[in-house]
Amino acid sequence: MKKTALINGVIVDGTGGPSFKGDILIEGDRIIALKREGEAHEFRTQADLVIDALGQVVAPGFIDSHSHSDLQILLDPLLKPKLRQGITTEVLGQDGVAMAPLPGPFIDDWRKNIGGLDGDSDEMDWTYETIEGYLDRIRHSGSTSNSTYLVPHGNVRLSVLGFSEKKATGANIKAMCDEVRKGMEAGCVGLSTGLIYIPCAYGSTEELTEMCRVVAEYDGVFVVHQRSEANQILSSMDEIITIGRESGVRVHFSHFKICGKNNWEKIDEVLGKIDRAREEGIAVTFDMYPYTAGSTMLSALLPPWAHVGGTAKMLERLQSEAERHKIKAAILEKNSMWDNFVEFAGFDGIFVTSVVTQKNQFAIGKSLSEIAEIRQVDPLDGLFDLLVAEQNRVGMIDYYGKEEHLEVFCQREEMSVCTDGLLGGKMHPRAYGAFPRVISQFVKTKKILPLEEAVKRMTYNPARNYRLTDRGVVRKNAYADLIIFDPENFKDVGDFMQPDQFPTGLELVMVNGEVAYDGESYYPNGQGSVLLRGE
Repeated sequence: MKKTALINGVIVDGTGGPSFKGDILIEGDRIIALKREGEAHEFRTQADLVIDALGQVVAPGFIDSHSHSDLQILLDPLLKPKLRQGITTEVLGQDGVAMAPLPGPFIDDWRKNIGGLDGDSDEMDWTYETIEGYLDRIRHSGSTSNSTYLVPHGNVRLSVLGFSEKKATGANIKAMCDEVRKGMEAGCVGLSTGLIYIPCAYGSTEELTEMCRVVAEYDGVFVVHQRSEANQILSSMDEIITIGRESGVRVHFSHFKICGKNNWEKIDEVLGKIDRAREEGIAVTFDMYPYTAGSTMLSALLPPWAHVGGTAKMLERLQSEAERHKIKAAILEKNSMWDNFVEFAGFDGIFVTSVVTQKNQFAIGKSLSEIAEIRQVDPLDGLFDLLVAEQNRVGMIDYYGKEEHLEVFCQREEMSVCTDGLLGGKMHPRAYGAFPRVISQFVKTKKILPLEEAVKRMTYNPARNYRLTDRGVVRKNAYADLIIFDPENFKDVGDFMQPDQFPTGLELVMVNGEVAYDGESYYPNGQGSVLLRGE
């Protein structure tokens, strides 16, 4: 079996402990020996390949705690935007609306429902139906990166109640719990939900609690885009913490943030809720990306009731003048009880990032205000027209946040780093640069995190949260998911005007003991594995 030696590196092992100079010996997909500088060994003579990391950092490969590569991983085995920032593992199935399970009768509507989030493609066969079928597709895709999967609440609800908004009954909830159990038995690491997305938004606290009881049996994690990250964030957090308390499940808040100037002052109360929950014994963690703007599907701007019945019904409403009037009134209402992106970001702070049709390519990179001016229409009419023309498959960027909040959140022990990157159109720069940005901004420029702690939040923390055995650390017997980077030059380059730029300073990416990128060339040899719960 091939042996590789990484020598002379500054090893940051992922645990948060002090870095040290040393050498690593790899055989197959595992680290078989690790020696500090000065300890006698013969790695050079034992190895078939010797890689000199003199003056550079050797660290575990980064784990994207919240990824939307679910479709792209099947279409592009390399996933260059992720690989080139040092990501070796993707956590898929996020926000409760993902690829599987996907019953045959719902395929067309579901593709439109998730098109603005995960993308859409006619190049693949969507008839896999089950989680096992989807994971099998990944296994045969030749993926360079590892991946693991969460059972998506919306897909489960779709399987039982379709796009119906009705409250689930006892029998319905049992059927959903049975679907969740199937997913956990298939190797999923937890349950995700996105409580601003359809049909997740129709789920009750009781429904979620019962499903989480199943997840807790398997020591899985409940990963949540909560009902509100804005006006109702405090009551929203109370709901999720209650679910954790009642079910015994571990709770993980996705892309943690506080949206809108009128809510920024709530930061102490928000963090206080996490502290009190942890003191009570409830396991609570979160992830974040290091930017003050987010990205999601454009139809998230509509009030939840506008989505009732699924994408087709939503598009019908947008083509009715009477319904448009009602939707406009809801969006323009102040102090919304739902997460109203227009209220906290404004028409000037929401930009289109992706469309499907050629005729609307002009909209990419433009704000809703600019699109309205070009088309000489009201901004909301411009929004509605675009959603109809694109059959809902539109992505966006929204500006909501405060830089100081990022600095506070990143220093929290329970934080993990994510990209939350949508891989279509004019991407958010986080899809290319979230991980190196943490190091360049918070370690080097602002000096609010030691390098060892930053790496821990990108490796060990997510591996622990998702129970990824022998991942996220550099130690004997761990999997050889490793990166080498120049600590002085590892930084993000892309911005919101030109997001699709690779970071600088990454010298090597190794997945399961095989080099995938060496600073110049790619080696797409299907190194990646599907990581199943308990393996």
